[in-house]
Amino acid sequence: MRNTPLMILGVIVLVLVLAIGWGVSTYNGLVRADQAVKGQWAQVETQLQRRYDLIPNLANSVASYNQHEAGVFTSIAESRAKIGGGITPENAATLDKQYYSALSRLLVITEAYPQLKSNENYIRLMDNLEGTENRISTERQRYNQAVTDFNARIKTVPTVFVARFGGFGEKTFFQAPPEAQSAPQVFPPK
Repeated sequence: MRNTPLMILGVIVLVLVLAIGWGVSTYNGLVRADQAVKGQWAQVETQLQRRYDLIPNLANSVASYNQHEAGVFTSIAESRAKIGGGITPENAATLDKQYYSALSRLLVITEAYPQLKSNENYIRLMDNLEGTENRISTERQRYNQAVTDFNARIKTVPTVFVARFGGFGEKTFFQAPPEAQSAPQVFPPK
């Protein structure tokens, strides 16, 4: 009977140590998941930057064939300049919409000038652009998966309590603009 208070105290200390250990472990797991989301977004940005670096080269190849289409190249340059200000998951769709519009008009020009399609530099740039678009798509999928995993993690019990205490909030998914639901028109409408 004399050891009962010590045993109760020992059990209380053990429960506290386990609870603190669980809390620290859970918090650290949330930090790792948060960093995974940020790292995956950096991958999306890297591929977007690659795309925006390729666009001026593609535009210059096209421009050498047709100087009178300056408006398209101006909008491409403006779209690219906005990227320099930084991309967040929240503003990515708007910037992507602007890029999509400029690229669609560029594709119309390339269809109007068949001799451009046989230009070796143009072909190489288009291949690079296609590869970049595939990489962007892959990185967006990976980013959205990391966001899904993180958001599910911070909403499950008992992790939700540590997430609230640690200030972990829901992450934003990358969402394409509505215009991306349809393919760009290569031929001008009649």
